[in-house]
Amino acid sequence: MKLSLRTRLLGSFLVVIVTCGAVTTVVGVRMIGDGIIKQAQEKVRLDLNSARLAYRRALGDVREAVDHTAVRFFIREGLSGSKIDNLSAELDKIRRRDGLDILTLTDARGTVLLRAHNPAVKGGSQANNKLIKKALTAKEVVACTEIVAREELLKEGNSLAERACLRLVPTPRAKPAPATESTSGMMIMAAAPVLSDRGQLLGLLYGGKLLNRDFELVDEVRDTVYSGEMYAGKHVGTATIFQGDVRISTNVMTAEAKRAIGTRVSAEVHERVLNQEQLWVERAFVVNDWYVTAYEPIRNTSGEVIGILYVGMLERKFTDMKRNAVWAFVGISLGGIALSVAICYFLSRSLTRPAHALMLAAQRLADGNLKQRVQPDDSTEEIGMLGRAFNFMAASIEDRDEQLRQRAQQEIMKSERLAMIGRLAAGVAHEINNPLGGILLFSRLLLRKAPAGNIDRENLERIAKEAERCQNIVQRLLEFARQTEPQTESMDLNHIVEKTTALLENQALFHNIEIVKRLHPDLPPVCVDASQMQQVFVNIIVNATEAIEGKGVLTISTSAARDGRVEASFTDTGHGISEEDLKRLFEPFFTTKGVGQGTGLGLSISHGIVKRHGGTLSVRSRVGAGATFVVSLPQAQEKS
Repeated sequence: MKLSLRTRLLGSFLVVIVTCGAVTTVVGVRMIGDGIIKQAQEKVRLDLNSARLAYRRALGDVREAVDHTAVRFFIREGLSGSKIDNLSAELDKIRRRDGLDILTLTDARGTVLLRAHNPAVKGGSQANNKLIKKALTAKEVVACTEIVAREELLKEGNSLAERACLRLVPTPRAKPAPATESTSGMMIMAAAPVLSDRGQLLGLLYGGKLLNRDFELVDEVRDTVYSGEMYAGKHVGTATIFQGDVRISTNVMTAEAKRAIGTRVSAEVHERVLNQEQLWVERAFVVNDWYVTAYEPIRNTSGEVIGILYVGMLERKFTDMKRNAVWAFVGISLGGIALSVAICYFLSRSLTRPAHALMLAAQRLADGNLKQRVQPDDSTEEIGMLGRAFNFMAASIEDRDEQLRQRAQQEIMKSERLAMIGRLAAGVAHEINNPLGGILLFSRLLLRKAPAGNIDRENLERIAKEAERCQNIVQRLLEFARQTEPQTESMDLNHIVEKTTALLENQALFHNIEIVKRLHPDLPPVCVDASQMQQVFVNIIVNATEAIEGKGVLTISTSAARDGRVEASFTDTGHGISEEDLKRLFEPFFTTKGVGQGTGLGLSISHGIVKRHGGTLSVRSRVGAGATFVVSLPQAQEKS
């Protein structure tokens, strides 16, 4: 079904508008979504910085409490006077005041002298504890996070060992693990040397806070950073401290609204943070929901990764924000598309009215009314230009029609003239050929009888020579008039070139001519009459050598053209051909040679032969720059 211009214009406008609207919507939705998620990731990265500061502040509080206590006089006095038992009450008071779970005093070798949380248990060396060993060696305060074995926790009291013991909860997307419980604890610890007035090491005081089931720090981060914001019945922000990959302190809730103690981190985060020791700032599955999260490793005194610090925001809030923004954007886009369609409808109507008038005028012009013109509509610049262009086109067609009519008449007259010349040439040739044969025969008989040096012999030779020349002219007239159809066969044009040059290059005419052959090695075959095509090549080559007049170069090349034709080019370094002579070069009896040196039929016959083969014979030349003749023939498969 054919569509009107108005329908096509409107349809095109609709395609463009809908396509642009769809692309804009998709890109806009993608940008909005990426922007929201990127903003969330950037915020959670900053939130991780806040959580890290809170964690370091808690570690600093432990360090400060231990350091201030280690320099107090009663500690030094107790270590110097061996009155350790008298320190128990005061140390326990300090432990409770500073919120420490343990506060323990050792001698200079790391042997425990007093545990403030559990004074009944004494003894045991802490010299192998890396944090304590570092403090004893460097004689300076050291604070860090450490893993404390269950045996050491039991020495500090059963309550700490029970707090640290966690049953591992099967967690979706977590890395499989055979263990069912965790008995060790993770503690932020500080150790400070106790020095005499002269700097002598008297002992060491260390203390710490057990992080297992201690929710003060994670709740502080949540309430400070996220202000306790809720969304869909859940806290937007969460914070967690992991021991290894196990949650030991968290405000992430399970489906039963309990803290997710004992649940484990997802396998992807485990690999990135614990194994590769890198930061994670991406979305992650946390217990039972997706969060925009940030995880970073927690290291011990030796720099080993022993846990993870986590903050995260509920992803659902941001996906809902993204969905609402997308719907708003889509609504605006649809409204814009509807408005654009309405505008395009009225615009297409205004454009198609003058176009319809042009269409009617074009139909009349096609029907033969070459006088048809239109009144240009200048309401739109382009339509006005189109109307004027139509009028110019109509005038040009009218002029071209007149020129074609005149050219056709000239071609008819030329064809009639050539036909008449052919008939005349054939008749004249037949009439002249017989007397010429007699003249040539008797002149040769007389030459045999005439003695050498006789003046009559020279005249007889001149008669025979001129008779032979006339006979050649008659023969060419017959060939021109006859125009026999070629007997074609599939051949390699290179073979014809080689055969032709082999025939001519030993002739005296070629002694000062260098023939350069550049033949294409994989030339497609052509359907030609070999003898006729050789006649064409001989004629072109002989003309080229005559044009060189002395030493020169004749370059013969073959090639396969892009349009599926095969070409043979003949380029000489002769005197060239003038522009006026180029126009008449292939006319019968036209020659640029002197009187008696040419018939003017060679190129005309060659042109006819090539034309009967379905090809073309063309020439390019400038005076003083030589000439190039190009024979272009169809490939064998095209001919067939």
